[in-house]
Amino acid sequence: MLTVYNTLAREKQVFKPIEPGKVRMYVCGMTVYDLCHIGHARMLSAFDVIVRWLHASGYDVNYVRNITDIDDKIIKRSAEAGTTPEQLVEQTISDMHKDLAALLLLPPSHEPRATQHVDGMIKMIEGLIAKGRAYPADNGDVYYAVREFATYGKLSGKSLDDLRAGERVGVDPHKRDPLDFVLWKAAKPGEPQWPSPWGAGRPGWHIECSVMSEHHLGSHFDIHGGGEDLQFPHHENEIAQSEGCHDHTYVNYWLHNGFLQLQGEKMSKSLGNFFTIRDVLKHFDGEVVRFLLIRAHYRSPVNYSEDLMRDAKHGLDRLYTALKNHAPAERAAIDWDSDYGRRFKTAMDDDFGTPEAVAVLFEIAAEVNRTGSAEMAGQLKAFAGILGLLQRDPAAYLQGGAGEQAYTAERIEELIASRLDARKNKNFAESDRIRKELADNGVVLEDSPQGTTWRRA
Repeated sequence: MLTVYNTLAREKQVFKPIEPGKVRMYVCGMTVYDLCHIGHARMLSAFDVIVRWLHASGYDVNYVRNITDIDDKIIKRSAEAGTTPEQLVEQTISDMHKDLAALLLLPPSHEPRATQHVDGMIKMIEGLIAKGRAYPADNGDVYYAVREFATYGKLSGKSLDDLRAGERVGVDPHKRDPLDFVLWKAAKPGEPQWPSPWGAGRPGWHIECSVMSEHHLGSHFDIHGGGEDLQFPHHENEIAQSEGCHDHTYVNYWLHNGFLQLQGEKMSKSLGNFFTIRDVLKHFDGEVVRFLLIRAHYRSPVNYSEDLMRDAKHGLDRLYTALKNHAPAERAAIDWDSDYGRRFKTAMDDDFGTPEAVAVLFEIAAEVNRTGSAEMAGQLKAFAGILGLLQRDPAAYLQGGAGEQAYTAERIEELIASRLDARKNKNFAESDRIRKELADNGVVLEDSPQGTTWRRA
């Protein structure tokens, strides 16, 4: 029985979908003004694993992950680059899709863009005004009246009286209360804009997700996810908007992933301490990056360093080596009744416990190495596939690598052949020299009765 940690309830709860057998899930996606960084990869990989386990558990999952394609940062960055917001958005989305594919992420069921749903946002804002929970200001903006929503703060645990104006919200003389937040922004010269009952303008950030989630999943759905930094104010404001508009529960289960940290500090663009996914992929295979990110529990912080990346590569290499040395049975069906199957399922059913599930993979790999069982190798590949791992040709993975390599595969094979000749001629000094040359250039040779194979270090 699947249990999940519900941020709203502050406890683990048995997961019961609204509609039996089906899960409707929304995750806040990217604001596309720049390349995604490795902290974004942490969030996206975490929810990718959650979706995969829901699929493996027999659920039909409608997974929506939005794109914010109109925002102050997009407008500013496009002006700096001498391009239009539309051109910047299209290029950034293309780059994002390439990076996420390298991390082996499944595409969402729907990937709505904010600009496709402006009419729906205007309609929701009109509904909130009609209920007295929002108001137009004399500057053309429209604000949500936070104190008109009695349960504001229930997700984050913050009370209105304790919140300080200016801490996470801007001080604006047009607001009735400093805590009120913007739903509609009046147009500024040269910015993208849409007509509305309150004049030309564009939507605020928070209203986007309320409308896009409702469009694809309905006004009441199962799971809403995102980084823990979105609990307040973004997700708190979503609840206020959606429940304030419809007067019923918005989301049953709120899931939030832990941060990626660099030297103990959250990695973010605002702090300037980030690496883009593209930069990391120059040095490490995308599956290695994925392995680092998902072997920790999704709610835990993940530390990032080159040493930890190398450790992740070593671990993934061990798993792939077991498959390379012992060819798995094709299309092996998972044996859920085995000890491995029961423990893997127990781990994943306990709030998506990937650390314990990954530990099971290493235990299976050890048995594969000990017994040479093709059946167990098939089980290893099948279990790992649920986590989005070990689905490539083992030799291709082990002989691949990220970025420019010192030696090509052809050159490596030439040197292996030269080493074989040297050994046949009992020129062991030359044989050792070639092994060392390859090792110094990141290539490990593995001798066996069947011959010599190699992999990237």
